[in-house]
Amino acid sequence: MKKTLFTSLFIAMTFICFSQNDKEEHSPFDLGKMWTFEHAPTDWFEEEYGFKADEQWFEDVRLSALKFASWCSASFVSPDGLIMTNHHCSRDESIKAQQGNENFDNNGFYAPTKAEERKVEGLFVEQLIQFVDVTEEVMAYSMETKNEAASSAARAEGLKELEAKYAAMPGWENLRVQGVTFYSGGKYSIYGFKKYSDIRLVLIPENDLGFYGGDPDNFTYPRYNLDCTFWRAYDEDGKPLNTSAHYFKFNIDGIKEGTPVFVVGNPARTERYRTVAQLEYDRDYRYKQLLRFLTNRRDRMQTQYDVLLKDASKVREAQELMGNINNFSNSIKAYNGIIGGLHNPKLMGRKKSMESHIRSQSNELDYWEQLEDSYGKLEPHAWASTHLGPSRYRGRMLNLMHSTYNYMSLLEGAPTDEEITTAKEEIKGLISGYDKKSENDLFKMLLGEIRADIHESDNTLTKLLDGKSDDAFLNELYESDLFNSSKLDKCLSKGKKFTNSDDALMRASRIVGDRYENAKQKFQVGASTRKALEGKIANQAFNVYGTDLPPDATFTLRISDGVVKGYEYNGTDAPYMTTYFGMYDRHYSHGQVFPWSLPEKWADPSMDLLKSPLNFVTTNDIIGGNSGSAMINQNKEAVGLIFDGNIESLPGNFIFDEEYNRCVTVHAGGIYAALKYVYKADALVEELLGK
Repeated sequence: MKKTLFTSLFIAMTFICFSQNDKEEHSPFDLGKMWTFEHAPTDWFEEEYGFKADEQWFEDVRLSALKFASWCSASFVSPDGLIMTNHHCSRDESIKAQQGNENFDNNGFYAPTKAEERKVEGLFVEQLIQFVDVTEEVMAYSMETKNEAASSAARAEGLKELEAKYAAMPGWENLRVQGVTFYSGGKYSIYGFKKYSDIRLVLIPENDLGFYGGDPDNFTYPRYNLDCTFWRAYDEDGKPLNTSAHYFKFNIDGIKEGTPVFVVGNPARTERYRTVAQLEYDRDYRYKQLLRFLTNRRDRMQTQYDVLLKDASKVREAQELMGNINNFSNSIKAYNGIIGGLHNPKLMGRKKSMESHIRSQSNELDYWEQLEDSYGKLEPHAWASTHLGPSRYRGRMLNLMHSTYNYMSLLEGAPTDEEITTAKEEIKGLISGYDKKSENDLFKMLLGEIRADIHESDNTLTKLLDGKSDDAFLNELYESDLFNSSKLDKCLSKGKKFTNSDDALMRASRIVGDRYENAKQKFQVGASTRKALEGKIANQAFNVYGTDLPPDATFTLRISDGVVKGYEYNGTDAPYMTTYFGMYDRHYSHGQVFPWSLPEKWADPSMDLLKSPLNFVTTNDIIGGNSGSAMINQNKEAVGLIFDGNIESLPGNFIFDEEYNRCVTVHAGGIYAALKYVYKADALVEELLGK
């Protein structure tokens, strides 16, 4: 990356913006600031912050950062394998380490000595040890092919061969080797990860602290949340991992407003290179329908949770359900924010402006029209693709229809005895333990979703219900021989006669199965064409900007730059930093009830705790998957821990808004204050401070 490229880029953008006074202005950073390490933004950091990060700086930063399992980020923060990540990344794993009547949600957990740290089986972290840009090698695989589909297949096969090649090379031994595609095929890399599988819990706060403010405060700021957890990695000999060469030293006072800061983590997914036509499809079909599905099930689970909470014997079951509720609630708020952004004329105007600029630099203008036409053909099938697919969250009745449909399809061919047996057992398993009232509620919920989203030209629901009410339709389904225990085996043993039955459940299964398979086929048939067009369009953007702008997030390690900075909101100013005073104010202002309640051990706080910083905001570009990332300063010191974005950051899935987008972070000083004044975790404090 060259400094002159950035300079010329901004000059070009300024000219374009001033010459399009009637349009929304777009920024070159609408595509984000999630930089890859193989194309590290050395010149940009120097130009923007006067800070020259050399190769050693980037290496130290990379080797101090971690993937936390398959869903979050983390980092080493001591020489002895101490790992820092979020409470919300750890909570579901930590409760697996509970013993006896322990309840980490209510009481938290702290291991004063290493001997008391709790191992969680199956939990792991990964460290990016090796990486190499293999773009030229991958492209060489497709030089002889004559069409895009064959070329894409050749490159995919070439990437797999390169994975095997590098896995056998010196320096790559015992690493998990992964081929990575950027810019929809504009760039390719090979990554090598070292996996650590002995991970032990050191400290986790109570749920009241780690999830302070709950769903109402989620994606908001000012914020007051101790969303942190500490783990430790152990080596093959059962000793704390020696990480003295690469870890982030803890600095409890390492920032002020305007301080340049950097997020090092693994953002999961962005879709910033999607076209306007794709985003309009997302707005009107994809996200809208998914949001309806998530909201209905979250509300149902919440009702179930409230019942479980009244039964002391159901604590573990309630804990597991709460994890699902939290995940669904987080997704609901995120999708609402994305949809809001997709309805925002200013943000969509910027996407249109960026697209127009890229198209103006391309001679292949029909790519965009072809993709728009392809998505137009999907619209009538969107509802069926979303709502008719089998899922445990849609209930057993729908899954039984799919299993019955699949069994009928199987019988029309020449199935093996093993296939027949498996299909029968699947149907029997769905009928066994069937809770009629609960399943009726789920299926009627599904019918309501179909009514809301079915395409106006589609008569599937009319055919399915055949003039009956929902209750009458369901009652007829239960008259099926499949629900009669004395007839079930005989019914399933009819062979091909099974497929000719006029049983109501069989009939419904055919209607649902045929419509879902039809929708699936419509999406699959054009998938390769759409993927090829996406690649061509992304490559047009790559041809304009090159590596001066980062690729979409792919849950690979990135570094994002920004500064500590408050912002205007709700007619006032949001301070760059909050304190524990604010947490206690919300505790009492909300009547000391969840999600603003505080445990007994937090009563009577000292003035030293109250004055301590708790959360702060920065302009860094983050997305889901970045949770648990360390926030560092240019001295490679951990000054905070990423846990959220503000509400304005939610459209970040498709556009990065530099003006109002904020990354919300637990202040290192806030973590220190809690450990010192409340948890009395003296050993952990000394380890973090290097004493």
